[in-house]
Amino acid sequence: MALETGSKAPDFELLSDAGETVKLSDFRGKYAVLYFYPKDMTPGCTTEACDFRDQHKSFEELDAVIIGISPDPEESHQKFKSKHDLPFLLLADQDHQAAEAYGVWKLKKNFGKEYMGIERSTFIIDKEGNLLKEWRKVKVSGHVEEALQFIKEQQ
Repeated sequence: MALETGSKAPDFELLSDAGETVKLSDFRGKYAVLYFYPKDMTPGCTTEACDFRDQHKSFEELDAVIIGISPDPEESHQKFKSKHDLPFLLLADQDHQAAEAYGVWKLKKNFGKEYMGIERSTFIIDKEGNLLKEWRKVKVSGHVEEALQFIKEQQ
């Protein structure tokens, strides 16, 4: 099922890096920047997380929360968050329920091997819980600034 801009964003319930249950609907009244990434501590994912970290205050000023989601367990998220001083939530989607709901759990190929994994993607959810914008197959360089600019344009 494809997501459509303007439609209700799929809600989910996942464990955070702090071991708390978090739902997307907990953030109604704010913009939510959901970014799905493949794996903690890998070069591209670290760069993306640090770019979001570096722009965190700018997102906050626009009433937006940043939420990173990957299949890694909460313990891995804790280490990743601590090592890189990440000031936003990381959610553990070990059974990829959220990734499947957002259509980012995909067949991938690397060095001739096929496997299922996360397609790096970002979704902007509006204050009422509707999908405003999506980026799929994200290239890390410049992406966070593009997402920030999109939210600025919504003000």
